Amino acid sequence: MSSHSTPIPMTARKNGPLKGTAAVPGDKSISHRALIFGAMAVGETRITGLLEGEDVLDTAKAMQALGAEVVREGAGEWTVHGVGVGGFTEPEDVIDCGNSGTGVRLIMGCVATYDFCTTFTGDGSLRKRPMARVTEPLALFGAQSVGRSGGRLPLTLVGASDPVPVEYQTPVPSAQVKSAVLLAGLNAPGKTVVIEKEATRDHTERMLVGFGAELITEKTPEGYNKITLTGRPELRPQEVAVPRDPSSAAFPVCAALIVPGSEVFVPGVSQNPTRNGLFLTLREMGADIAFENEREEGGEPVADLRVKYSKLKGIEVPPERAASMIDEYPILSVVAAYAEGMTTMRGVKELRVKESDRIDAMARGLEACGVAIEEDQDTLIVHGLGAGGVRGGATCATHLDHRIAMSFLILGMASHEPVSVDDGGPIATSFPVFEKLMTGLGAHVIRSN
Repeated sequence: MSSHSTPIPMTARKNGPLKGTAAVPGDKSISHRALIFGAMAVGETRITGLLEGEDVLDTAKAMQALGAEVVREGAGEWTVHGVGVGGFTEPEDVIDCGNSGTGVRLIMGCVATYDFCTTFTGDGSLRKRPMARVTEPLALFGAQSVGRSGGRLPLTLVGASDPVPVEYQTPVPSAQVKSAVLLAGLNAPGKTVVIEKEATRDHTERMLVGFGAELITEKTPEGYNKITLTGRPELRPQEVAVPRDPSSAAFPVCAALIVPGSEVFVPGVSQNPTRNGLFLTLREMGADIAFENEREEGGEPVADLRVKYSKLKGIEVPPERAASMIDEYPILSVVAAYAEGMTTMRGVKELRVKESDRIDAMARGLEACGVAIEEDQDTLIVHGLGAGGVRGGATCATHLDHRIAMSFLILGMASHEPVSVDDGGPIATSFPVFEKLMTGLGAHVIRSN
């Protein structure tokens, strides 16, 4: 079943070139954070371009449950009347974060240094995901958690009655873990320090500074990132213009690259250097992608992308690039299937603990469509069949994972035989207009029930 409804089988097939403008939704990571920081500021924050997918809407409901006033003014336009750092109140009911690992982990960080209890749950996919990677560092502040084995949801977090600042080195490259610790540190006295060996997306740091927090990022002698946050600031309300999501842009971009004759324009896409690994990788594979009108919006670098069908070659993706494109490996594996030669993706074990085991999900679906795959715990290798070489013809399991569903539908737009997915419902969590946008470009995507 999909996150909030019965399954929605979908099918994609060849339908000629893709042409036109793909105005993808606002960035999901920034949308979550805009609501959260707005709720922790004093006064009214105005947000434009907010992604109105289920994941973000669940975060909006959570902020309301914690005492903030969150109001939708129009399409993508929201206001948040914040309660200030230290101003959250104990929620009266369980907080349901649906399918969102980002939402639940960030909100856990928010409430870890408040002297009250918060119970979290989510859909079937989220209840399988590991939460100990967040609850363990939050315990250093004095928070306690009680949940299912492995720290899985449903889980109750008992906030610290007398929080202390911490210094924490992240054991895995995860912006969610880093952000949870920094959010907990907002309501703790003194300085909270996070050290990360590998840089991860930095939206939390950029936005904290924008909202008026005292935060310094510097390099250690070993070359690690050291982020120091001074606790208990008064955050100032902001006007936040959410740039378009590079993870959503990946789908029309990659579709244009593999469907012969295509040319697609994707305006206003975030080019944050901690998020643009996919576009660098695609260009190394020979993709015709032009970056036009480069500028800054809402404190984030953005650009318009013009993408044309390209004959691609397989490459070895540098493992150190993984953190900047971790959500894009599923769609990259689809592109790799249409490239000449082998594409090797190493250092991707984090994919095993996303909404699904994304390495396994993509490997099994690609194999069913005639593509040879190799894998181990930390590696995915795709043996490309070249332009037009993928057979297709399979129904692929999505495992309640929106990116798996969209990736296989893109695969079907260029394969010889149609490709179906067992459930396209989870797409609404991050890209609710995916079907309409892709059909508007000329794709053939139908609901097949």
